[in-house]
Amino acid sequence: MENRDSINQNTGNRGCCVVDIKAEEYSVNQARCCKLNSFNWLSGYDDPGQEGKEQYVEVRFKNGRKDFFLCPPELHLKENEIVTVETSPGHDIGIVALTGTLVEQQMARKNYNPDRSEIKKVYRHARLSDIEKWMAAVSLEKQTLHGTRRIAGELGLEMKVNDVEYFGDKTKAVFYFTAGERVDFRQLIRRLADEFKVRIEMRQIGVRQEAAKLGGIGSCGRELCCASHMSTFKSVSTNSARTQQLSLNPQKLAGQCGKLKCCLNYELDDYLDALAEFPDNKTALKTKKGMAYHQKSDIFQKLMWFAYADDPNNMMALPVGKVKKIMAMNQKNRFPSDIESFALQTEQKSAEPANGADDFASYI
Repeated sequence: MENRDSINQNTGNRGCCVVDIKAEEYSVNQARCCKLNSFNWLSGYDDPGQEGKEQYVEVRFKNGRKDFFLCPPELHLKENEIVTVETSPGHDIGIVALTGTLVEQQMARKNYNPDRSEIKKVYRHARLSDIEKWMAAVSLEKQTLHGTRRIAGELGLEMKVNDVEYFGDKTKAVFYFTAGERVDFRQLIRRLADEFKVRIEMRQIGVRQEAAKLGGIGSCGRELCCASHMSTFKSVSTNSARTQQLSLNPQKLAGQCGKLKCCLNYELDDYLDALAEFPDNKTALKTKKGMAYHQKSDIFQKLMWFAYADDPNNMMALPVGKVKKIMAMNQKNRFPSDIESFALQTEQKSAEPANGADDFASYI
């Protein structure tokens, strides 16, 4: 078996950044840096009724890929063990991500119904020969990726090959690519099969998945969320930015993938909960001094800024409760003398800033 440094280098992209492979147990310990790790809060609370029966386990592979497998009753698996699993055809090598009662919860969360899907089985704990063949296959992925890009360029295909994943039995490889338009890669598959002597599967992915595979540093200075911990992608719309009162500048709201940043959804629920207490922004306050219109809001301080129609540069901050009080008075045809007596603070709107300065100030 190769030494630990070689194992770290070869299997790091499979969630084994910190590993200790024991030859007698064939397990990966301390694989805590993998973004696909799951915390088993039901560990040690196995269902007694499931003893001696087939149970489901979750196994992780490369590229943020997980799948569920059926474990025979005579095989007792622990998390982070390396196992040999069934594929169609052949077999693959994976790392056990989750066992026990929590697997059923995970299957329900992912809407995975084993009755409607063809469930595959765990064959055995990976043998030493299985792991050595797996390591040899993994070591070929980088040069295969470079060779695939070269062949695609020679064929003039408008596509970008992002990653290559070899199966554990070294008989099949999955090629992940992105393309703006439909690509006819039949000739490419023939060239790849002749070049690398494996079964070829082409799998197209989106730009968000591409960013997750390639990684990078975001504008916040941290590693990209999709590359470090995110495994599912929710849709992000400009309404998320509007709700949080961010400048609708595409260059500032877009991530390295070119789509809207996933982090725009992180605090959205908090903003929506806070805005539920706010009255409609289109509401105008009627006073004896004149009509006052909404200018902006401070959501977490629960302040709404208003200004008179004839003096829009002089803004006053009113608590949400005071705004509702004035609105209730207006509904009864009662009008306060002014809004100054309700204001907590005032602000003089500055002159129009230079190009882009207002967007930058609002964004930060």
